[in-house]
Amino acid sequence: MRTLLSGHGASRGSALGRARVRLPHALEVAEQRIPAHAVEAELRRLHVAVEATREEMHRLRDRLHGALAKEVGEFLDLHALLLDDPELLYGLDELIRTGRYSADYALRLQRDRLAAVFDDMDDAYLKSRMDDLDHVIGRIHAHLQQRAADAEGVAGDILVCDNIAPSELAQLQSQGVVAIVTSAGSTLSHSAILARSLHMPLVVGAAQALQRVNDGDVLIVDGTTGRVVVEPNASDLRGYRERLREVAREERELGRLRSKPSRTRDGVDIALYANAESLDDVAHAHALGAAGVGLYRTEFLFLQRNELPDEDEQFRAYRDVVLGMSGRPVTIRTLDLGADKADRTGLALDDEDNPALGLRGVRLSLARDGVFDTQLRAILRASAYGPVRILIPMISSREEILAIRRLIKRVSAQLHKRGLEIAGQVQLGAMIEVPAAAIAIHGFVDVVDFVSIGTNDLVQYLLAADRNNEALGELYSPLHPGVIRLLRHVISIGQAHDVPVAVCGEMAGDPRLAPLLLALGLREFSLHPNTLLELRRVIRGTDLAALQAAGEKLLKARDRAGIERWLKSTAI
Repeated sequence: MRTLLSGHGASRGSALGRARVRLPHALEVAEQRIPAHAVEAELRRLHVAVEATREEMHRLRDRLHGALAKEVGEFLDLHALLLDDPELLYGLDELIRTGRYSADYALRLQRDRLAAVFDDMDDAYLKSRMDDLDHVIGRIHAHLQQRAADAEGVAGDILVCDNIAPSELAQLQSQGVVAIVTSAGSTLSHSAILARSLHMPLVVGAAQALQRVNDGDVLIVDGTTGRVVVEPNASDLRGYRERLREVAREERELGRLRSKPSRTRDGVDIALYANAESLDDVAHAHALGAAGVGLYRTEFLFLQRNELPDEDEQFRAYRDVVLGMSGRPVTIRTLDLGADKADRTGLALDDEDNPALGLRGVRLSLARDGVFDTQLRAILRASAYGPVRILIPMISSREEILAIRRLIKRVSAQLHKRGLEIAGQVQLGAMIEVPAAAIAIHGFVDVVDFVSIGTNDLVQYLLAADRNNEALGELYSPLHPGVIRLLRHVISIGQAHDVPVAVCGEMAGDPRLAPLLLALGLREFSLHPNTLLELRRVIRGTDLAALQAAGEKLLKARDRAGIERWLKSTAI
């Protein structure tokens, strides 16, 4: 029977396929004891399952290429680290040896013990890591049962589940899964961001999905509106085919904008830069006519290895990006690594109580000056091949900027002494993510050449709401009046001092929010190449003078509803 479910569109696109329902992970394993003589054999069975899980994740990483290897890599690394966690493995062995439990039941007991520890934690981020532990335990249990892990999919499937991990998405897409519907989740989670970069339709928060959808049901999923149709009728199918035709027409129209300027109707040029972390991203950005690379992430060089990359390896990576943009500026963000990311090199601390507020970004770089010197030398060497800018993450004070300027001066002298060519001037910018830096930007705007606002972290720090915490989904919103006024403050300070300001977070890549950012005075956007042409289309249809005139009303909005009404009134 036809049923309509409503959720939140997290990744645009439409899909038609058969449902594969995956119930929430639970180890429904009955208590089972084993005789003393069977203990060693049971331990071997467990260890074989753990090793099979480890090899499975290695194979998945080997199948990933380009940007996917970098985006998914840190989650796979985290799962691999969990597999080596002595608390997990020693506890399992002890339950089998002393309790004489079967490996399956020991896995359930140990999972429940660790879940109790996670539940007692005050930190929301650390609590959320229980999802990663459940994915790892689920894979081990699947191998104990000698069956494929839950992430297996069939071509044409639409996965219906409670939640989805970033590490699963690329694997599911490679298996032909065409869309995902979850009963929980957030449109701003890491999984949602990755789904958008993969062009995988995703609907989250469809609360009744697991109760109303059965294996084999035919579904139509609309990742834009968040609508899910179960067992569609003839009218639904006609509408789906028409949407596909509309998408094809839209793609043809967008393709014509590749060589067009990003200029408003009243003649104001807006700079559209690309976020990138691979040469594939750089080539895509160049082909779309991006003004340059506004954010090149360097973490992937550090995350996928057990040792630190040396100067020459980093130099070659940065040089190739600069060459790939053929003279357009490349903004290289220095290492933004902390304990919240899987780091095998030992560079980041592994025992911070609150890694999101810990030794990360510029704080880690200044604390590990030898590592930072190496990265700065590599970036400066790359500047000999084209225009390069250096972007420093997690800035919170003037002192940090001045310390980095001194370091750049020192390593530049080292390179000159070695007879190596570097650019005469390399611009230095601050990434504004810490609310204190945004509020007090007037105190250091005179010692930076440009500013880039990282809205993802800025919003969650400003609102004290973890964007990956489902329970806080309604609190985390870039449309909070406090966020809007703080963005306007940063942009206006930059304008007053003739310092360019860009936005490089998720807000910049959402064409629906472009009128808001333009009204606040933003003239530079940095976004994933996948949405660059859509944003260019919005800009070309915008009357900037009219938007600016409406900007005062935007700043007077008292709540999110008021800002949403303003956006609706200015929609193109």
